[in-house]
Amino acid sequence: MGCCSSASSAAQSSKREWKPLEDRSCTDIPWLLLFILFCIGMGFICGFSIATGAAARLVSGYDSYGNICGQKNAKLEGIPNSGMDHTKRKYVFFLDPCNLDLVNRKIKSVALCVAACPRQELKTLSDVQKFAEINGSALCSYNLKPSEYTTSSKSSVLCPKLPVPASAPIPFFHRCAPVNISCYAKFAEALITFVSDNSVLHRLISGVMTSKEIILGLCLLSLVLSMILMVIIRYISRVLVWIVTILVILGSLGGTGVLWWLYAKQRRSPKETIIPEQLQIAEDNLRALLIYAISATVFTVILFLIMLVMRKRVALTIALFHVAGKVFIHLPLLVFQPFWTFFALLLFWVYWIMTLLFLGTTGSAVQNEQGFVEFKISGPLQYMWWYHVVGLIWISEFILACQQMTVAGAVVTYYFTRDKRNLPFTPILASVNRLIRYHLGTVAKGSFIITLVKIPRMILMYIHSQLKGKENACARCVLKSCICCLWCLEKCLNYLNQNAYTATAINSTNFCTSAKDAFVILVENALRVAAINTVGDFMLFLGKVLIVCSTGLAGIMLLNYQQDYTVWVLPLIIVCLFAFLVAHCFLSIYEMVVDVLFLCFAIDTKYNDGSPGREFYMDKVLMEFVENSRKAMKEAGKGGAADARELKPMLKKR
Repeated sequence: MGCCSSASSAAQSSKREWKPLEDRSCTDIPWLLLFILFCIGMGFICGFSIATGAAARLVSGYDSYGNICGQKNAKLEGIPNSGMDHTKRKYVFFLDPCNLDLVNRKIKSVALCVAACPRQELKTLSDVQKFAEINGSALCSYNLKPSEYTTSSKSSVLCPKLPVPASAPIPFFHRCAPVNISCYAKFAEALITFVSDNSVLHRLISGVMTSKEIILGLCLLSLVLSMILMVIIRYISRVLVWIVTILVILGSLGGTGVLWWLYAKQRRSPKETIIPEQLQIAEDNLRALLIYAISATVFTVILFLIMLVMRKRVALTIALFHVAGKVFIHLPLLVFQPFWTFFALLLFWVYWIMTLLFLGTTGSAVQNEQGFVEFKISGPLQYMWWYHVVGLIWISEFILACQQMTVAGAVVTYYFTRDKRNLPFTPILASVNRLIRYHLGTVAKGSFIITLVKIPRMILMYIHSQLKGKENACARCVLKSCICCLWCLEKCLNYLNQNAYTATAINSTNFCTSAKDAFVILVENALRVAAINTVGDFMLFLGKVLIVCSTGLAGIMLLNYQQDYTVWVLPLIIVCLFAFLVAHCFLSIYEMVVDVLFLCFAIDTKYNDGSPGREFYMDKVLMEFVENSRKAMKEAGKGGAADARELKPMLKKR
């Protein structure tokens, strides 16, 4: 965080003309300190797990007696076979690797430290004995010598389950894992409910492996299509918005007409030809059609009225989309913003998962009922994983909020720079610099509010999943209602936070002040906001569908010529999901830019009127919209008053 200047005091001057981007002061510093302290706590959890030996147990692995593979171990009191020297035994081998405990998510098998993993299948105990003699790797319990593998009566218990599958060590984690994935077919069937035959699972996975080059190519195609669509939207935004609007109206009218036609047709059909057993069903269907037709009619009328009221405001949506296209031309690095955010999230998620795995092997050695060693944390420290889960949500939301603040800062700089030739060399980097110096506390506070809503919803979802089939209908309804309300609240807060970050980028105010100001202007411009968030979002959604359909069609055409396998449903699903995610990332940035531009436009029209000394900051396209609105207001007289009242100030004039 950079140093704070005395600009915050100057910002309070009430006699000075308002100018955007003029004052910079640090905002929400206590929240930044709280976030830093929280991150230190996350680091303490990671450091504690490493200091207690969890990192060595996780990476090198340990056997069922608490010995870490690949090193000399200390004796554990009361536990046999502990304290062994495994310097030459670097790999963990499971006697029954396919015996999975799906509930506790672990392998229910004795684990041993071995010198080498069996690279080929061992069908008999003689093969196991021969492998031990040649490779010096004993696959049976430490109490059994290789010479006793075929003669001892305990071999069936102390030796691995036959046949021993061919295995290879997992890179970096020194576990012997079966090469043939059919070993985990039951586990996959438990996760993928539609798989009822192992052969289907094998064909699906073989399809993915065989078509990996095609999948990669289609993923790159979706990336290119997303970038092309962002360019196209700018040049055909006017036509595209009206096409979408007309299609929605025609679709509603057509659907309503079809429902009434079906109702009339079924009502005119002679009832004498219907057998008595089916007469009640026919009457129920007729009643259902009537209800559907009436509901569709009401929906169509409401939709038509909304479109009629918002028809003038669609022009603003078109203008904002056009200007958003220009923003991406002047700020090309905005296109890559999703990549940096995803990369930051990926790094954090890897760290979080590794720390979680460390926590799973942290603690003191405890002997379970079978006489084997498990590591468990006792006392208050056993609840560290709750802290760790909160960290996952808060820091992930913090990273996403940093992206929103960065985009908002860059777009605000673009909008309020009259001469675009005077823009910073890299507005994105300038925005990142302002974020780090002034507004990390604001981002921390906004992301914490989202976390406060997410955690109760996740807890309720967990309770609902645990009580599935046990709770009564009333409890199920209450749980689902609470989950739905929290989801809606989270979405509303996300939208408000994004606008609060824009207000912070403009005025350098703290989060609460910015959120209040943004909320006021959104309410006072409710119809315009509704137009942008219905017509605009629906158009972007159709863009996502277009990219997914185009990528899926290309996938079908390419996979159809792949004769190495017959099932290519899974590769196609993977490609379509990736295409949707890519399109969502790119078009979400586009949507974010449009929202920021709207807030800037609302403020610009309040504090400036185009007269000398109070010139507009806005683009020519938006100026044309303002001029057309003024002409319409003069012609309509009082009819334009409602539209004029929608552009009210976000801040009191200074």
